[in-house]
Amino acid sequence: MVKLNGRVAIVTGGSRGIGAAIAKELAANGVKVVINYNSNNEAADAVVQEIEQAGGEAFAAQADVSDAAQARVLVEETINKYGKLDILVNNAGITRDRTFRKITEDDWNQVIQVNLNSVYNMTTAALSHIQESDAGRIINISSIIGQAGGFGQTNYSAAKAGMIGFTKSLALELAKSGTTVNAICPGFIDTEMVQAIPDEIRAQIVAKIPARRFGMPEEIARGVLYLCRDGEYITGQQLNINGGLYM
Repeated sequence: MVKLNGRVAIVTGGSRGIGAAIAKELAANGVKVVINYNSNNEAADAVVQEIEQAGGEAFAAQADVSDAAQARVLVEETINKYGKLDILVNNAGITRDRTFRKITEDDWNQVIQVNLNSVYNMTTAALSHIQESDAGRIINISSIIGQAGGFGQTNYSAAKAGMIGFTKSLALELAKSGTTVNAICPGFIDTEMVQAIPDEIRAQIVAKIPARRFGMPEEIARGVLYLCRDGEYITGQQLNINGGLYM
């Protein structure tokens, strides 16, 4: 078990949903967390406030991580603030769901840029610092859609599948250094995105999940904590947290 007190983490897309839950879980276990957000500073500040009220340490940092220059600045801000970086959680993501016949070039490019290219941008900016850690961790939040596909989600599925391939290849390259690289593939999680689905469709989805419920953001966050704290010998893997929907 790795002691997490004093470790430093960046969580991209950390102001809401799964990202916010990850930030709070890490902070509750002694990690200093940089909560990255793109536009919603109020939500990010609220997460920071909640962490601080619970006795943790965090700060919010604005950056569009789909832009390589902004990703580099985010890492620089983290190093200037805390002097090191141990954990990178690549969580930023968007959807532009349409059937393939209706999908536009912008729909495709935006999802690939935010969901997949941001992983490259952040990892390449952060890697030298993470490798200086004695317990470096890179955790990519992929999706069940990257494994099984999703109707009307060719762009999202391609990006999330790309994250899995990226994870496996980088894990091979970094294994000797002690830095682990893993993906977490959530199923349907009770976030704003799922809550926006019409009730009848939600009921149909739940009926297909063996566990007969949606997952909670906190369950994904505990998966991240496990990989950070207990995952010294786990690398290149997909941690499936999906209630049995995909096996």
